Amino acid sequence: MTAELVRGQNHPLDGTRVEIRIAADGPVLVGVALGDHQGRLAGTEAVVHPGAPRRPGVEVPSGAAAEQRIAVDLDALPAAVHRLSVLLALPGGPGSPHAFGAAAAPSLVVAQADGTPLAAYVVTGLGLESALVALELYRRRGAWRIRAVGQGYAGGLPELLRDQGLPRAAELAAEIEAAAGPGRPPAAAPPDPVAPHHPGQTTVGSSPEAPAAGPDTPPSGDRVDYRHPRRSTVPASAPAGVTASAPSAVGPPAPSAGPGAPTAPVAGDANGWSMEERLYNQVRGMFEDLARSVAAYRSATGFAASRLERELDEALADPATRLGGAAETARSAARDRHTDLVDRARAVLDRDLAQLTAESEVVEPALPPALARWDNPVWQGYEVPQQHPMAVRLGDLHLPEAPGLRIPMLVRLPLERGLWIDSGPGPYPRGGYDPEREFGRRELGGALTDAVPDEAALGRLALETAVAVAARLLAAHPAGAFAVQVIDPAGAAGPALAPLRESGLLPVSPATGAAGVAAVLEALTRRVDLLQMAVRHRATEALPPELDPAEQLLIVHDFPHGFDDRGLNQLRYLADEGPAVGVHLMMVADRDRAREYGPVLDPLWRALLRLTPVPDVHLADPWVGHAWTYAPPLAPRRSEVLRRALDRVAAARPAADPEPG
Repeated sequence: MTAELVRGQNHPLDGTRVEIRIAADGPVLVGVALGDHQGRLAGTEAVVHPGAPRRPGVEVPSGAAAEQRIAVDLDALPAAVHRLSVLLALPGGPGSPHAFGAAAAPSLVVAQADGTPLAAYVVTGLGLESALVALELYRRRGAWRIRAVGQGYAGGLPELLRDQGLPRAAELAAEIEAAAGPGRPPAAAPPDPVAPHHPGQTTVGSSPEAPAAGPDTPPSGDRVDYRHPRRSTVPASAPAGVTASAPSAVGPPAPSAGPGAPTAPVAGDANGWSMEERLYNQVRGMFEDLARSVAAYRSATGFAASRLERELDEALADPATRLGGAAETARSAARDRHTDLVDRARAVLDRDLAQLTAESEVVEPALPPALARWDNPVWQGYEVPQQHPMAVRLGDLHLPEAPGLRIPMLVRLPLERGLWIDSGPGPYPRGGYDPEREFGRRELGGALTDAVPDEAALGRLALETAVAVAARLLAAHPAGAFAVQVIDPAGAAGPALAPLRESGLLPVSPATGAAGVAAVLEALTRRVDLLQMAVRHRATEALPPELDPAEQLLIVHDFPHGFDDRGLNQLRYLADEGPAVGVHLMMVADRDRAREYGPVLDPLWRALLRLTPVPDVHLADPWVGHAWTYAPPLAPRRSEVLRRALDRVAAARPAADPEPG
């Protein structure tokens, strides 16, 4: 059966000899970029195009046509190639559309050598783009996979190739168009904008092919569209010249998208089959947009600082002139160029932040309860859902350049890994707040404070965070589809568990003492074994009737107190094998205290997603690796919203009849 992909979706690739079929509404040029494990190209020879249609393992057509075929032999590729990007471009010329949005959406089919289709992708949502990266074949852990990309470029083939990291992108684009159709006028090379260095790409001065950069030469600028695909809105109050087609790069704004372009953000403006999925994808797009925009700003300011340092060194290099008027003039000019570049970078960042802030103000009120903050009015009308959710909110993320812009931290469900609420003191200073490290005041339970909590307060906040996360999971699932158990060997959990106990959603008292810990772990280990066997042999109807069909969340408080070697091994087993069959682990523990067990616990910590009860910088995004400040999902102080939600879940449980799963 052919997999119908949507933008961003991945799919395994069966076989090593495949054919990629492209169908468009009119003639298109096709090419393939051969990248390494980081997506970087070795040079112009890494692009297979109509002027050079054959490389080891890849062959593309030598002309423009409405239907094209690319032959790929993955076994014949050079060992350094880990990614193949399929490129499409409109050839231009009289009678040809100037943008993909003016014609029917192009489609691609990846098929086996015998013609059996494996995956299909229709590149929808295109507008002014005249070139695009349609899809990728990439190698992950020795296996090849397909990814639907759909990243378009309004600047055409030169802009696409520049984004791939090629310093002479305009020349290569002209060569490709000339080879594909003799007599067709090549695309004019647009002026290189001033753009910050993007990780993994080449800038002027770092490649032997690039021209030398002088004191007045801005960086060549591998111009990158930092917007998330399919999200082209801008705030109504955006500065003049900022349009839906303007990429987030430092430089002159792109031309207006026309009177039909959107002028204000809209909630749900993303791909998806349902509003929940569209909102989820939109939030993910905002997360990616902010990461890339800040990366562009940091890279531009870093370049400006390095250039200033180089120019000041050159002004002081000649002893005969270092104290004269000419040297002072050179230093002053260098500082002015530095200030100008930083100001331009900040202006573009402010433009992007204005767009994202406007979008956040629209999206946040539209989120369903599972994705909304506790202070969102949607919780006032909360009703227990009838269907399983696709994601849940586990807190907020922000960067120091935009401390007021909070991006929801959404995690797909069912959980693929357990959680670890770190009750330790962490790397932040004891007895005070370091604004240079934390980038903003700490928010503890809805209140702002400059003081770092002591050890006892951190322990209480960690358990409150665990209860808040458990409450979110309970409220996000249909009644009876999710259950919570607690292990509290020392009986020190105290009033933090009150919301769960008073609502009746924690029907069994927390397990205490060595015997209680052993009994709970033994029961959950047996549950995982039974479910694994039932799933493996497709015999779920043979499960014991007394087996609770609800997913189970085990909260372990004050670990490692009260655990022996057998208990440690059972926890590791639950962390590794439990999520696949609906048994999830949430540890509330101080990592430093657990070090007495030595490296035996390292695999356990690595299997869990670390969260903190106070804002801390410890999460990184997968695109540029920013250290994001994470804020936990605690309910506002003196608010009853969490308890009311749990009461409604508990009230709906007796009437629930969930299907075993």
